[in-house]
Amino acid sequence: MMAAAFPLSTAAPPSPPLVLRRSAAAAYSPSSPFELYRNHRRPARRVHCAASASAAARRRDACCALRPPAAARGGAAAAQGQAGAAPHGGAGEGSLWMVFLATAVAVCGSFEFGTCVGYSAPAQAGIVNDFGLSNSEYGVFGSVLTIGAMIGALTSGRLADSLGRKTTMGLAAIIGIVGWFTIYFANGATMLYLGRVLLGYCTGVLSYVVPVFISEIAPKDLRGGLASSNQLFICSGCSAAYIIGALLSWRSLVLVGLVPCAFLLVGLLFIPESPRWLANTGRVKEFNASLQKLRGENADISEEAAGIREYIESLRSLPEARVQDLFQRKNLFAVIVGVGLMVFQQLGGINALGFYTSYIFSSAGFSGKLGTTLIGIFQIPLTLFGALLMDRSGRRALLLVSASGTFLGCFLTGLSFYFKAQGVYAQLVPTLALYGISVYYAAYSVGMGPVPWVIMSEIFSIEIKAIAGSLVTLVSWIGSFAISYSFNFLMDWNSAGTFFLFSAASLVTVLFVARLVPETKGKALEEIQESFT
Repeated sequence: MMAAAFPLSTAAPPSPPLVLRRSAAAAYSPSSPFELYRNHRRPARRVHCAASASAAARRRDACCALRPPAAARGGAAAAQGQAGAAPHGGAGEGSLWMVFLATAVAVCGSFEFGTCVGYSAPAQAGIVNDFGLSNSEYGVFGSVLTIGAMIGALTSGRLADSLGRKTTMGLAAIIGIVGWFTIYFANGATMLYLGRVLLGYCTGVLSYVVPVFISEIAPKDLRGGLASSNQLFICSGCSAAYIIGALLSWRSLVLVGLVPCAFLLVGLLFIPESPRWLANTGRVKEFNASLQKLRGENADISEEAAGIREYIESLRSLPEARVQDLFQRKNLFAVIVGVGLMVFQQLGGINALGFYTSYIFSSAGFSGKLGTTLIGIFQIPLTLFGALLMDRSGRRALLLVSASGTFLGCFLTGLSFYFKAQGVYAQLVPTLALYGISVYYAAYSVGMGPVPWVIMSEIFSIEIKAIAGSLVTLVSWIGSFAISYSFNFLMDWNSAGTFFLFSAASLVTVLFVARLVPETKGKALEEIQESFT
C-alpha cells in the first residue's frame, strides 16, 4: 500500500500550522541534555552540554576500567540484557516492558490508519455494484478520506496538548468506530461519504498523536526502532485490508477496521500518559510516576527527568514562531527540501495506486483480488527491510534507489496499458501490470514512503519544527487528495499516459534528491539543522 504516503512517519508530526505553541514543541523534546537543540543565542548551554558529555565519557571510561574479564562476563550478559538500566545514564536498574506495551497499544492506531487507507481498493467492486456508482462517484468515496484527514491533522495538535496524548488517541478511536458503523449501515452514497470523512478525521488525528506519543515515551537509544513500528503497522493494516478484503464482502470488511479501535480503547487503560506532556502541563508528581513506570521500578530517572524539565523550561523563553518565519533565509532551504519531498512523494502516484490497486489490476486484465492479495503479502517484509536499512545505507541512497524503482514500476505499468490500447502483445499486458505494480510497491516501501518523514523530523530547528512540519503535513494531504481524486479522470483520459506521467515525476524526484537533499545519517540533530542555515 501507500501507507507511508500519509503522515507517518517515523518521527512525530507537528501540531497545527498557525502558531508554534510551546506545549506542542515539547512533543519533540530530547530525552537527555545531550540532544538539546541548536541554541546559538545561549552559548552557556553549549558549555553545559559539553561538560555533561565529558562527564558521561568519564563514567564510560570508569565502567570499562572496572569491567571483569571476558570469562567472568558470560553470566552477567544475560542479566544485563533483561535489566533495563536507565538508558540515559541512571545508576539503577529497571525494565522497559512498559515502554514496549505502551508502543504496542499506540500502534493499534497505526494499524487502524492502514485499514482506513486500504479499505477502498478491495471494497470498490462490491460498493460500485451495490449502489451503482460511477468511477467518478467512487473516486469521491476514495478521496474524501483525505479531506477528513486534513481537518484531523490540523486539529490534532491542539487536542493532544489540551486533552493529553492518551485521551486524544481514545477520541480518535471512538470517531473511527462511528465512521465504520456509518459505512456498514450505509444505504446510499451520502452515508458512505460521511463515514469515509469520519474515518479520515480519525486517521488525521492518529497520524499526529501516535508517533508523538511513541517519541515521548521511548528512551533515546530505542526511539528509532520503536518509531519505525508506526510505519510497519500502517503497512500491516493496509495489507490486512487487502488480503481479508479478497475474501469478505465490503460490509464484512468493516470488522477489520473496528478491531484495532477496540484494542486501542482497551489498551489505553493499562498504559501511562506521556511524561513529557505531564511535565509540560505542570503535573510534576504524575510526571515522575509516569517516567518511573516507563523506565522500570528500580531505574534511576533523575538525569532524564532533569533533562526533560530543563528542556521544557528553555522553551518558555522562545518567541512564538509565525508562518512568515518559514521564509526567512535561514529556514528557506529546509522548507524547500521538506515540502519538495512531500510533493514528489505524491506526484509519484502512490495514493492513486493505493486507493485503486484492484481497479488497476482489473483494467490491465489481471485478477484484482489476486493482485491486491499479493501486494498485501509482500509489502510488510519490504517495509521492515527498509526500516533496517534506514541507518545503514543512509537517507539519500534509499531515496535515489526508491525513486528509480518507482520510475521503473510506473513505466512498466504504463507500457502494459499502452500495449492493451494498441492491441499488441496482449499476452504480456497482465504480466507487465503485475511486475510494474510490484516493482513500484517494493521500491516505494523502502524509500519514498518512510524517508521523507524521517528527513522532515530532522531538518527543522526546534523553534519552527511544529509550524514547518504542519506545513509539510498539509502539503502531503492536499497532494493525496488531488492525486486520488483526479486518478479516475486521468485513467479515462489516457491510462498509459497516466502512468507515464507518474514515472516522469519519479525521474524528476531522482534529480531533486541528487541536487538538493543532504545526507543526515549518523549526524546529531544540531549538526543537521546548522547545516541548513
